[in-house]
Amino acid sequence: MESGNCSCNTRYGIATGGDRWHPSLHCKSFKSSSLSLKPPSSKPFSLSFRRNLRHVTHYLPPDSDSLVHALHVSSRAADTQLVKTVHATLLKLHEHDTRLFNALISAYLKLRLFPHALRLFLSLPSPNAVSYTTLISALSKRPHHERHALKLFLRMTRSHLIPNSYTYVAVLTACTRILHFQLGLQVHAAALKTAHFDSTFVANALVSLYAKHAPFHVALKLFNQTRQRDLASWNTIISAAVQESMYDTAFQLFHDMQTTDAFQVDDFTLSILLSACASFVEGQQVHAHAVKLGLETSLNVGNGLTGFYTNFGTLEDVEWLFEEMKVRDVITWTQMVTVYMEFGLVDLALKVFDEMPEKNSVSYNTVLSGFCQNEEGLEALKLFVKMVEEGLELTDFSLTSGVNASGLLGDPRVSKQVHGFTVKFGFGSNACIEAALLDMYTRCGSMVDAEKMFLRWEVEQFSSVSWTAMICGYARNGRPEEAISLFHVGRSNEKVIMDEVVVTSMLGICGTVGHHDMGKQIHGHVVKCGLGSNLQVGNALLSMYFKCGNVDDAMKLFHDMAYTDIVTWNTLISGNLIHRQGNRALEVWVEMQEKNIKPDQVTFVLIISAYRQTNSNFVDDCRSLFNSMRTVYQVEPTSLHYASFISVLGHWGFLQEALETINKMPFQPSALVWRALLDACKQHQNNIIGRWAAQNILSFEPKDPSTFILVSNLYSASGRWDRSEMVRDEMRQKGIRKHPAQSWIISEKKIHTFYPRDRSHPREKDIYSGLEILILECLKVGYEPDTSFVLHEVEEHHKEIFLFHHSAKLAATYGILMTKPGKPVRIVKNILLCGDCHTFLKYASIVTKKDIFLRDSSGFHCFSGGQCSCKDCW
Repeated sequence: MESGNCSCNTRYGIATGGDRWHPSLHCKSFKSSSLSLKPPSSKPFSLSFRRNLRHVTHYLPPDSDSLVHALHVSSRAADTQLVKTVHATLLKLHEHDTRLFNALISAYLKLRLFPHALRLFLSLPSPNAVSYTTLISALSKRPHHERHALKLFLRMTRSHLIPNSYTYVAVLTACTRILHFQLGLQVHAAALKTAHFDSTFVANALVSLYAKHAPFHVALKLFNQTRQRDLASWNTIISAAVQESMYDTAFQLFHDMQTTDAFQVDDFTLSILLSACASFVEGQQVHAHAVKLGLETSLNVGNGLTGFYTNFGTLEDVEWLFEEMKVRDVITWTQMVTVYMEFGLVDLALKVFDEMPEKNSVSYNTVLSGFCQNEEGLEALKLFVKMVEEGLELTDFSLTSGVNASGLLGDPRVSKQVHGFTVKFGFGSNACIEAALLDMYTRCGSMVDAEKMFLRWEVEQFSSVSWTAMICGYARNGRPEEAISLFHVGRSNEKVIMDEVVVTSMLGICGTVGHHDMGKQIHGHVVKCGLGSNLQVGNALLSMYFKCGNVDDAMKLFHDMAYTDIVTWNTLISGNLIHRQGNRALEVWVEMQEKNIKPDQVTFVLIISAYRQTNSNFVDDCRSLFNSMRTVYQVEPTSLHYASFISVLGHWGFLQEALETINKMPFQPSALVWRALLDACKQHQNNIIGRWAAQNILSFEPKDPSTFILVSNLYSASGRWDRSEMVRDEMRQKGIRKHPAQSWIISEKKIHTFYPRDRSHPREKDIYSGLEILILECLKVGYEPDTSFVLHEVEEHHKEIFLFHHSAKLAATYGILMTKPGKPVRIVKNILLCGDCHTFLKYASIVTKKDIFLRDSSGFHCFSGGQCSCKDCW
């Protein structure tokens, strides 16, 4: 045998002859026991091990150390067959070495052969603490298996085995994942009793548990009690502060970490801090710190920077960062898909998705969610079906997005099919998916189905998520009374959490119906519960105050807000537009430019609309702004922008330019654009262009209820009553209904809703009697009913009856009857106030000597002493 080579077929304790093999007898290159040697690669060793087992005629059994080593090698090489071979060897030898079986369980788990590991564990006659801990640790990390880990832990304690630090960490991890705080508290007590709390790993797991389930100050107190802290300890508590949106605290902890314990931050610390940055300046400082430490090329930091620049930078910043990253993982690629989806660039998002070298369920779910975010319901549903057909992993998030896609389509038949699939798939009792199903039914207008789902639970059982979904559903379908009633029911339930989602939804409802008192009460709750720093809640409060007519509190709130985003500024602009203050809205626009706040598409829709409500004609400025959208601000004009611009041109009498602008549009004009032109034609009584606009609207939206009404009204206005009635008959046959006009008034902290000719109110007799008297008094001071607003072929006196019983007149009468002297009457109407009601309310303010404030779809009308503050209404 030549030096350095060995032609024998024996390795690692396996011999083909009768003597035990020893390296000193055959291979001079072996200086020590074979157990201390590492083969050149794992795979050749595992193949050799199996080959020798197959060809041996007789051999001496391998010792336990050799088998353990073989199991380690098999795990590294992902060699399933080798693990099974070792397992078979143990069974053949009737070996009962618990250490070996624990190593075998660990190897099965590393190779994701979980059923094999579980069967092996259950076959052990006397599993020890390591056996239990190995399996508990694996279960605690597997989705939907955490409860099994806890049951196994309880079985371990009943066996009088003493848990070790790794056991406690695994159990605490499971408690954190499935929100089992009570058991976590018991484990905490046991860890203190057995002195395992002194372990840094156990202490970190406990801090993570408390951060997830208890108030932050409790988690911070526990963190401060930790005797030995490492970098993971600091990262855990900083991450907890960020999760609670306590960004200043997170940065203070970051400072304490470097000064108190003198820890050098790592890439994970910086990635956490990047998610805590509330301004562009803060993010740049963290970015500079990463560059200083040489961590800017780290994958975690790169991903964190991508998220930061997505929120505070430009699309170009994110694209540049993505191109500069030398190492990318599936998170990096998925973030880029998210960025494009958030910017509304669906095609680019799909291009990146197609180029991804590796995709996982999160990647697919991101595209699915992006489709829903961009209201691409059909595309989202197609992708969801593809994921089902190709057998891709479906998570709660996948199913929720699929349900949301169905809601966007608004097709009741599809919604029923999706509901059936979720039940069949086994997720019918999942709280988040049930809430999504509720939301889906409400978006489809199937409130009966939504209520059936919701009422399956007792009041004590329903969750915050389903409660919120039902409240939003009532609001979406024009039923604010039910939404507020349900809100009060939920507040009496201790299990229902009034979080930022509920608060935001309720503030939206308060703004919709003008419920100022309730809005202020919710504001008080926001301050009391510490939600005041939540940006979404702040924006909702700002909108509520504007819609309720309280401009002073709205502006005070805006100036007190610690953080603002583009939604805040858009709300500020739209709030001024609701009050018909176009000049103030333009002042806000100037302030945004001075502060370098980047506008979005919504901003331009609002600012262009502001030129319609200015004191003077600034059409030239509006035209210049519209033309600079693409070149200066990189915002591509959409149909909404064109509709706003056409509305401005039409309002100031530039009808011909408006028509020319439509003809020069780079894409086909939508019905919205033609409606803007038609409204301008009505204002300036241009029937020629108006008829042309109406014909185009009809060709675009033949199935829209408002289109049918438009056609019917056009026929009625020209005296062609037979054709008008034919159109309405067609609507009835096709089951198409228009949303009825509604007016709301708040009295004695209750919402009172009125429809045209409504007699459902408990004080109906008083209202109608009062209205008759009010009409007579208004007629005496000059009110003349304009029956041209009654588009039905009836006798003249019947037209007046229709006209006098409009919902706004009924609401105003009730408000006048119920409002104390000196207090204004406040009304909200869901559609545009008709010209006759506008005139009537002017005279009503003279007769009753009351100020009447009415908000309709165009904004506020303020009637006082026979005058209206509006500049562009009837």
